Amino acid sequence: MTVRAADRALDILLSFIDAKELTLTEISQKVGLNKSTVYRLLASLEGRGFLTRNPDTEKYQLGFRIWQLSANLAHEDDPATLLLPEMTRLRDKLGETISLYVRNGNERIRIQAVESNETIRRVAPIGAHLPLSVGASSKILVAYAPPKVQKQVLSDPNWPSSVDKKIYLEQLEEIRQNGYATSSEEREAGAAAVSVPLLNRRGELAVALSISGPSNRLTIEKMKENVPVIREAAKRMEMMLN
Repeated sequence: MTVRAADRALDILLSFIDAKELTLTEISQKVGLNKSTVYRLLASLEGRGFLTRNPDTEKYQLGFRIWQLSANLAHEDDPATLLLPEMTRLRDKLGETISLYVRNGNERIRIQAVESNETIRRVAPIGAHLPLSVGASSKILVAYAPPKVQKQVLSDPNWPSSVDKKIYLEQLEEIRQNGYATSSEEREAGAAAVSVPLLNRRGELAVALSISGPSNRLTIEKMKENVPVIREAAKRMEMMLN
């Protein structure tokens, strides 16, 4: 029971990944629990400072304890912190949103992002969980993963029927040969991305570096044109990681 309660409380906290404020009803719908159970968990989280409630709107938001914990999250060798200045330089050079992704099971997680300064841009919330079946960075994460991991990903029971596994495997081989991946409107209409791997000193994948933006601005031709610039930045980042 204690483990289940902990899992439920963590699910509630994770529901704030893509939302700054949520009502009791919205949280209940997100975590799939009845309101009375969620209310009791919210009371505990609020009492310990992990959540706060606005008495005027009755909406909950993350509390000060989260920020206290996050203050100790960044380390000198943490890619999300270490590579941020270089990501910013790349954003300023290309004008598009720059992101870092890592694989977590059969998903990818955005661990860092520097958004474009353009009015119309690719918004990249940090902490977002996304599928591995589509997207440039997803294919980088799978293409450079060990065969055992690739088999695990492709055996996912939630693999979308719309994505042909044979074609996907052919794309992975092409990505390994070219050293980069591109995608255009695969996961989201109007969005495009190009991604390259960042390898550690053992030649293993550390993170996927991605440049994303509107597909009418970030065309396939434009992405390929930017690959040398992205690779140059990736080499500098790899030196920083190693």
